Amino acid sequence: EVVTWGLGEGGGNTRDVAARLAAGVTSIISHGKAFEALKDTGEVVTWGDPESGGDSSDVADRLAGGVTSITSNSKARAFAALKDTGEVVTWGDPDKGGNSRSVAGSLASGVISMTGNASGFAALKDTGEVVTWGSRRHGGDSRDVAESLFG
Repeated sequence: EVVTWGLGEGGGNTRDVAARLAAGVTSIISHGKAFEALKDTGEVVTWGDPESGGDSSDVADRLAGGVTSITSNSKARAFAALKDTGEVVTWGDPDKGGNSRSVAGSLASGVISMTGNASGFAALKDTGEVVTWGSRRHGGDSRDVAESLFG
């Protein structure tokens, strides 16, 4: 069971998701004012500040199962989930990596690991290719070195 306290808008209030957090949580990550819990069913439960990634309703159907890991970027407000199919699902601040539409085709399958930094993300594919998204300033746009990032 997950028990929270503190400012409600900062993740201290789980009233809306309490039933989903009652059992089966295997890990929790956070940054800023949002939290993400991974359950043993592969479901991701989010809460906290909606603008910081606490609201994943736009991708909730894709987070309902099959997720094997979740990560965030350290200073921004975005999260990414890796599914057992090799797909990456993102949400949160669109300018900081919560929107991965520009590389969606590359993140649809074959991803084996991923990481986040201040405001960007990188994913390693089973082909050796590295895919990046998020803030250009923090490495989210790797077009200038793309040829070097293909396995």
